[in-house]
Amino acid sequence: MTPGKAYLSSEEIRDLAERSDAMGLWLMLHVWGTIALAVSVFALWSNPLTFVLAVMVIGSRQLGLAILMHEAAHNALFKTRRINEFAGEWLCGRPILAELGAYRHYHLTHHRFTQTDKDPDLVLSSKFPTTRASLIRKFVRDLTGQTGIKQLMAQIAMSVRLGGDDDAREAATLDAAQAFKARELWKSFPVFVGIMLVMGAVGDWWYGLAFWLLPFLTWFQFVLRIRNIAEHGATETSENPLQNVRTTHASVLERAFVAPYWVNYHLEHHLVMHVPCWKLPGMHRLLVAKGLGPQMNQADGYAKALGEAGWRTA
Repeated sequence: MTPGKAYLSSEEIRDLAERSDAMGLWLMLHVWGTIALAVSVFALWSNPLTFVLAVMVIGSRQLGLAILMHEAAHNALFKTRRINEFAGEWLCGRPILAELGAYRHYHLTHHRFTQTDKDPDLVLSSKFPTTRASLIRKFVRDLTGQTGIKQLMAQIAMSVRLGGDDDAREAATLDAAQAFKARELWKSFPVFVGIMLVMGAVGDWWYGLAFWLLPFLTWFQFVLRIRNIAEHGATETSENPLQNVRTTHASVLERAFVAPYWVNYHLEHHLVMHVPCWKLPGMHRLLVAKGLGPQMNQADGYAKALGEAGWRTA
């Protein structure tokens, strides 16, 4: 369950895996503060450019909430377990209609059986490499809200038990994985709508629709797909932990809009899954210092990762 033991000493792993309540608090303040700042910038300088930027920034921070929920699923967001569970569920998961418990169960299975026949995420990564035309169609569906609406409708259907087991299985294998989504939507929906109402109360009535629902249905789906492709798309279907997952070296803009909170260090995360996200860059440097760099599956930017997944194929 800890592939990194083959490359790191127990002392190195212990140091890397040390959690911090202070850092967890900072990450929570950062993600929600960035969302508030994006809305505030538009409110102060309302124009098409600041509107589009706000949608993109907030959509990327919705991905950030998913990433921080992922941290909580590994008990790595906060050192204090009770705070970790509360923040992961109610401050990260429920605002994006997600559920910490469902995600934890699914995701740990993914870690145990990465890129093997038992990996529940294989249905996503097995589609790659694909063609550029296929990727463009997927991206268009994401950015026009088609993916988001389809996913939301499937989630509602699962929540109210419509269609039986067949629909539930279908919903679990949509283009972007449903596993982290709340199964009992009535617990998450009030949080999701509550955020929209708060935005409407502090700004114009339509702010919640424009700056929470719209990013959720569009940019969030787009960057979620890019992240999924970069992590396991067109990687080895094997048990080699240095090749069945990819680390993508992200630029400043990529970290802002596509890969927040060090999510790009995915190979390192798979080696020792309970290392907090903010320690993954240090873990990467340690592995490279040990001479493992040439053996690690790495891409120099998300354009390169997408190229390996099929963007360069006509």
